[in-house]
Amino acid sequence: MNRWLNRVAVVTGASSGIGAACCKDLVSKGMIVVGLARREHRLQELKSSLPVDQVANFHGRKCDVSVEQEVIDAFVWIEQTLGGADVLINNAGIVRRTNITDEGNSEALRAILDTNLLGVSWCTREAFLSLQRRKVNDGHVVLINSLAGHIVPMVDGIQFNMYAPSKHAITALTEVLRQEFINKGTKTKITSISPGVVDTEIFEKNSPELANSMPMLKAEDVADAVTYCIQTPPNVQIHELTIKPVGERF
Repeated sequence: MNRWLNRVAVVTGASSGIGAACCKDLVSKGMIVVGLARREHRLQELKSSLPVDQVANFHGRKCDVSVEQEVIDAFVWIEQTLGGADVLINNAGIVRRTNITDEGNSEALRAILDTNLLGVSWCTREAFLSLQRRKVNDGHVVLINSLAGHIVPMVDGIQFNMYAPSKHAITALTEVLRQEFINKGTKTKITSISPGVVDTEIFEKNSPELANSMPMLKAEDVADAVTYCIQTPPNVQIHELTIKPVGERF
């Protein structure tokens, strides 16, 4: 991690779960971290929870990644204030309890695509353009994908609706971005990390995942995987990393 010392990492969906765990881990390893999230008070709580000697290296900023202009404004602020993002962790994602064939669910389905796919696209574009402007050739973009981006398990009580298609799109987007980064003459890396079920706030208290006592990863397990992927040598790119909790049945 030495080459990332005092360089800037941006983490989306930073207010809880995997995003918060990534923020804590990257700050502890000497990076300057910008946490983006809709819930500004949770970012303040995260900052307050850090050790005193790490607090100055964390910056929280309110940003809804599904709103393109908010993403653009956030990355302008990052470049003007901190010099620009070198690492981007695209973690923000949502689920909605509905079926695609249910009535009156247009807003829910659209929200999933706006956050899980377009939000990732806006953030990646702005981070890459910043790297290009600054002539930084060794950036790294990490997409927090899902096992549901590769298969669609049939599990009683769980509706994958537009979530699974949005994550399958992230799998394709990973390869599209890899090709674009190469075609533009850069050595910017791209990594998709696809965990199985993770114990985070994305699950409601009475959700089927919790009710069925499914094996689950911890948010910190995924944060460890992020660190593992970004500290590889310059000639090594982990394109896809799949993580399952022991005992997962799909």
